[in-house]
Amino acid sequence: MSAVDGSTVHSRNICDVEDVPMDVIIRPLVLEVNNEKVQSLMDTLEDPSNASSVPPIDVLWIIGSEGGNYFYSFGGCHRYTAHKRLGRKSIPAKLVKSTIDDLRVYLGSSTPDLK
Repeated sequence: MSAVDGSTVHSRNICDVEDVPMDVIIRPLVLEVNNEKVQSLMDTLEDPSNASSVPPIDVLWIIGSEGGNYFYSFGGCHRYTAHKRLGRKSIPAKLVKSTIDDLRVYLGSSTPDLK
């Protein structure tokens, strides 16, 4: 698989796609999107015959020190925004089991203490 088919280096070996509730996904970086691209994705998602052509996003799944579940997403900004603007309650995602050290790669010293 390659990025062309929606896979990334993080999720290329993950086959399962989960419907992850939008309200549990943490997006710590400011989204900058191209509104035309978002609208195109929204049009595709609203067409039942084409909706499955939109690849899932990658979500880092981190279990905190006291067992809490945390779901971080850094990519898929346009897909995430399209789902959000459509009022979708969930988004197809590949859950990438990760660690706090993985998260630290993205957030550096801003990494929260996850419980």
